[in-house]
Amino acid sequence: MKAPHKATLLALLTAGALSAACAHAADAVQRGGTLVYGRYADSIFLEPVFNDSNNDIWILSNLYDTLLLPSRNGKGIEPGLATAWKVADDGKSVTLTLRPGIRFSDGSPITAEDVKWSLERASKPGNGVWQFMVSAISSVEVKDPQTVVLQLSHPDPAILSALTVFNTAIMPKKAFEAAPGVTDNEKATAFAEHPVGSGPFMLQSWQHNSTMTLVRNPYYWRKGADGKALPYLDSIKFEIVPDDATRILKLQSGELDGAEFIPYSRVKELKGNPALNMVLFPSTRVEYSSMNVRPEIDGKPNPLANPKVREALNYATDKDGVVQLVTYGIGKPMTSFMSTSTPLNSGTKPLYPVDVAKANALMKEAGFGSGFSTSMMILAGNEDDISIATALQQMWSQIGVKLTINQVDNATRTDRYRKGDFSMRLSPWTDDIADPNEITAYFAYSKNIQALHSGWKNDVVDQVFERSQKEMDPVKRAADYKTIQDTYNSTGPTIPLYESSYPVALKKDVRDFVQIPLGNNIFTTTWLQKK
Repeated sequence: MKAPHKATLLALLTAGALSAACAHAADAVQRGGTLVYGRYADSIFLEPVFNDSNNDIWILSNLYDTLLLPSRNGKGIEPGLATAWKVADDGKSVTLTLRPGIRFSDGSPITAEDVKWSLERASKPGNGVWQFMVSAISSVEVKDPQTVVLQLSHPDPAILSALTVFNTAIMPKKAFEAAPGVTDNEKATAFAEHPVGSGPFMLQSWQHNSTMTLVRNPYYWRKGADGKALPYLDSIKFEIVPDDATRILKLQSGELDGAEFIPYSRVKELKGNPALNMVLFPSTRVEYSSMNVRPEIDGKPNPLANPKVREALNYATDKDGVVQLVTYGIGKPMTSFMSTSTPLNSGTKPLYPVDVAKANALMKEAGFGSGFSTSMMILAGNEDDISIATALQQMWSQIGVKLTINQVDNATRTDRYRKGDFSMRLSPWTDDIADPNEITAYFAYSKNIQALHSGWKNDVVDQVFERSQKEMDPVKRAADYKTIQDTYNSTGPTIPLYESSYPVALKKDVRDFVQIPLGNNIFTTTWLQKK
């Protein structure tokens, strides 16, 4: 008998190893049970196209599927509702092959027409703040029941990554159009209360600001290690516990199986708890304070409109001190307004090393040598927010700035932010796409949401960003993003503080939960080890 070819032998050995691994995994995983997960704030609106809040987005990925999915490391692309894809040589179209036999959570088939309707709706001008990510889509052609072709108005370097983002979720055209309301927005609001998607879970009940329960979608397409349909869990119950200390107490007492956004001050303590896994998931998360830079606020002159004042506040901020005080050394100072994990970050060193003397000189140059009073909006009950704001209050007092800290609930913070009704706002950001276009459109491009609803506008940044959306040469595109970052980092409306991981605490019997660098909470393959 001939010896197997080396490559064949390797394939056989690999297949054997994989089979053994799968068999082991199949033996190990256990199905059923309810995972109780503590969230710091409730979702507001469970509809993909008109959404822009992480509290919603990180639930949406469990209810809705996209054609393509982000990989667990947040950098790659994997098959979703589409099994194959090809970008045309001229970059002007994308052909996608749909997975056979896929269904929505109500049992109805997902058709090529649903795909066409969903993507054309997501790319319609004015439909949500993320429309720009798929604005290159001019039309969607149904080639046959399993094939759709996206026609693009111009080559788009980020189009495949955009097809992993929540606003491109495939939705049921018939069910959406049957929802109450006349306008698309009205229908979206009604549909969001009883969403129908194709993700691993579906909404069973929702008591706003209290609890939300998701149950397994019996029609989900993906199989587990045991060869049966995922997810392994029967349900997830989200409990809304805004106060950090209370959320941790509930976890320690066994009332919760997991809890998000653990204060960094408690990480070491929870790492020492033998009943818990304290996990720091890699992230694209950045913490910053945004500033309203409009000439007037409430009819009064606004000191934050002066770029020298914003520069002074940055130099008066001891970023290393904040990192140590708040993250206990877990975070690191930012090198740009985007994280170092975001593609095309051009930062080489931390921004604005602390220099109080320089900050005072800038305040005098700006005409505020005697200082001024301002306020910062933070999330009530959030230990990290309180620590950061208190530290900034003390640091800025050295240059005469009197900071009032206003603690508000998440719904109020979100509403006031979107209305531009704030002076300063403390907040984190997480990328939803493995590309710099999303954070740039949100932070710096004035034509989207006026640069973090701040009123900041720079014509060069706007023009270069628009050019970058069509630039297929990676070297030229990197140069465009360097121009944007250099301009924004020096004159923009933010105090960049630090980037850090996602701190999540889980009971030991919670297996295979992951929060990917793009923020998505992935419960698809999570299971509970029964005692």
